[in-house]
Amino acid sequence: MNNILWKIFFSFLKIGAFSFGGGYAVVSMIQKDIILDKGWISPEEFIDIVAIAEMTPGPIAVNSSTYLGYKLGGIWGSVLGTIGVVLVPTILALIVSIYFNKFKHLDWVKWVLKGIRPAVLGIIAAACFTIGKVSFVDIKSIIIGVLIFLGVYKLKISPILAIVISGGLGLILYGFPI
Repeated sequence: MNNILWKIFFSFLKIGAFSFGGGYAVVSMIQKDIILDKGWISPEEFIDIVAIAEMTPGPIAVNSSTYLGYKLGGIWGSVLGTIGVVLVPTILALIVSIYFNKFKHLDWVKWVLKGIRPAVLGIIAAACFTIGKVSFVDIKSIIIGVLIFLGVYKLKISPILAIVISGGLGLILYGFPI
């Protein structure tokens, strides 16, 4: 196996092992490791990958690792990136599922979980801020972001509909001269 394939596997293994907090928490880990530390893709490419990963079924971490793995190492890069990102979380989820019901009533377990919740929110907010710096490039992008936020938050429109609407708004605001 060539060197880049090993690098893809171990990068995503580390990302999967240390990106606690779910889908959007992994975005900041991918950004740090793949863009800032290794320089494998540009921030703009990364935002496009996040958008594609969000539009396709499945977890954002898996979709992103699959896409990035393919971009960097072809089919085998895709396979190894995907395996790398899911290996540790799958093992941890199996272990937690076996023991959580036995210990969830203990005070110290409740305290740990109460401490982790705001940390996860902070990680997600940091990822949102970082993505926002690259995504909000002009007043049109801010308008799209605000409209979609209000639609999802206030009107409770589905994320799928929000993506379709934002794509349409992108066509209207960027594709056709106004």
